[in-house]
Amino acid sequence: EVTPIDQFSGGQLLQSEPDASSFPSGGMRTTFEARGYTIWDTSSSMFVQEGPNGTSILYIPSVYISYNGDALDEKTVLLRSNEVLSRAASDLLNLLEPESHVSHVYTTLGTEQEFFLVDRTMYALRPDLKITGRTLVGQLPPRHQQLEDHYFGRIPSRVMRVISELELECLKLGIPIKTRHNEVAPGQFELAPIFEESSVAVDHNLLTMDVLHKVAHRHNLRVLYHEKPFKGVNGSGKHCNWAMATDRGENLLDPTVRPETNYRFILFLLAVLRALQEHAALLRVAISSSSNEHRLGAQEAPPAIISAFLGDQLHEVLNAIEENRPLKNFSVPQFQSIKVGGTVLDVKVAALPNIARDLTDRNRTSPFAFTGNKFEFRAVGSKQSPSFPVTVLNCAVTAAIGEIAAELRAQKGSKPRLSEEDKLAVIRKYIALTKSVRFEGDNYSEEWTREAERRGLPNIRTAPEAFTYLIKDKHMDMLVKDTGIFTASELRSRYHIINERYAKDVLIEAETLLTIIGQQILPAAFEYRKSLAESAAALKVVGVEAGPEVDTLNEMTPMVATLQARYKALAKMVSSAIAHHSDDSNEHARVACDTLVPAIASVREAADALEIIVADKYWPLPKYTELLLTI
Repeated sequence: EVTPIDQFSGGQLLQSEPDASSFPSGGMRTTFEARGYTIWDTSSSMFVQEGPNGTSILYIPSVYISYNGDALDEKTVLLRSNEVLSRAASDLLNLLEPESHVSHVYTTLGTEQEFFLVDRTMYALRPDLKITGRTLVGQLPPRHQQLEDHYFGRIPSRVMRVISELELECLKLGIPIKTRHNEVAPGQFELAPIFEESSVAVDHNLLTMDVLHKVAHRHNLRVLYHEKPFKGVNGSGKHCNWAMATDRGENLLDPTVRPETNYRFILFLLAVLRALQEHAALLRVAISSSSNEHRLGAQEAPPAIISAFLGDQLHEVLNAIEENRPLKNFSVPQFQSIKVGGTVLDVKVAALPNIARDLTDRNRTSPFAFTGNKFEFRAVGSKQSPSFPVTVLNCAVTAAIGEIAAELRAQKGSKPRLSEEDKLAVIRKYIALTKSVRFEGDNYSEEWTREAERRGLPNIRTAPEAFTYLIKDKHMDMLVKDTGIFTASELRSRYHIINERYAKDVLIEAETLLTIIGQQILPAAFEYRKSLAESAAALKVVGVEAGPEVDTLNEMTPMVATLQARYKALAKMVSSAIAHHSDDSNEHARVACDTLVPAIASVREAADALEIIVADKYWPLPKYTELLLTI
């Protein structure tokens, strides 16, 4: 007979009361007001995982709200945004097709999770990795990613064991992992699941990250989710593949065989473009952090200018509709419309069959690219929850759908239903309106930066600058008044939290770097100088030329002096930043960005120069060679 040692009711599963006093509130409450509530999100299944000592742990996906009902988490606002988008999209669908009787539209999400794996022993010897998640000093090894041979290379056996075990663990939890492969940088990899309803997909992404951490630990590896753990090689992102689908399983972003006559698809496509055009700055806010700043625009991730890539075919469809002309021919001459399924590609090898080719290539430089039947939001950082970026996207699209629906109703007037001409009139208007946010070229180019400025697109270069857009009237009205996803207090609390988090993250990096330089690298340099000096003196005593030792000393001495001077300058800036008092949280973030970030980079430059010259046995930290090339 089994006797339970405790029991709980169904009500305790539904609601609980953890202490919220230490949870970031952004000024919504004082510290002594501690009560908070968790409520089970019934759209996301509970699950059981094995615990220590043969136990099992029940996990309940929950929202987290304050005593006054304010959302303290990111799940609550995501669920709200899904609901308002569903209402707006269903309304538009029933306006376009009254016989469709659509009652629910949901957003789908597939997250491509990138990460690094390093040996746990090496990781333990790097205080910068342990404290900040990235290396604050370090020179690239002679071979890294320049041969472009890692992506299609063999997955290391040790890593394959980790990923295979992860896939089995995820299968137990109902997480549909589908893809695994090497990424561009050595030691970098990617996992991708099959798409799911967006709130479930977010839960599963965060759970996958947690499971991978545990599995890697069992194999004496450490997973790094920082967006740029290693300077000079590719960083990591979390590409969010987003779409909308009806309760009948129809993808609203599926162009079908004839997109030029699929007005439903085109209107929803234009709603997304309108959302980007009106609220690109909000999407920039949603992906901004001190860590993702190291990755954005660094030739492996999209730049800070938010634009949309549609591909030549959809670009041509919109232009042809706007100009009221026939489509250009992208296929064999007898085809009169663009078939999104593609054309035939002859491989010119007798033993191989012809293969189907997509009519549109991919644009990896675009922050927001249409990829067949969904949009890929590539700028999201690898360690962040996709919840807030998807929430912001949902809100912006909801507002745009409402705007387009109002235009259609005005065009319809007193008629019983919309005519094809009514739809085309609104479509042509929004094609012209949203043209500025469409870009088919290289987003890294200087020409695009100048062109984006001519188009009036925001080029927000730093996270603190981006944060200010969260509380600008235009965006705040959309989030609070138009869609009702946030209350004004919830939005302002998030504004304070993200600014405060940015400033603290940068300050932690600066103080960690000071510790490493002062306690490890400078002492190592002094010790090596001493060794050289003693060696030169000993050689002189026995009458042997000590020129090489003296030359190395002469080369090294100004480098040590430079590092020490920059170290002292950074120490003064850190003291100043800590002493700085202001009620404006964004000012703290700007100070960190404008003073500490460049000072950290300057100290690193001097330290990395020394790494080249100091003998390996004196260098106190595992180098990039050990970190990147030993798994």
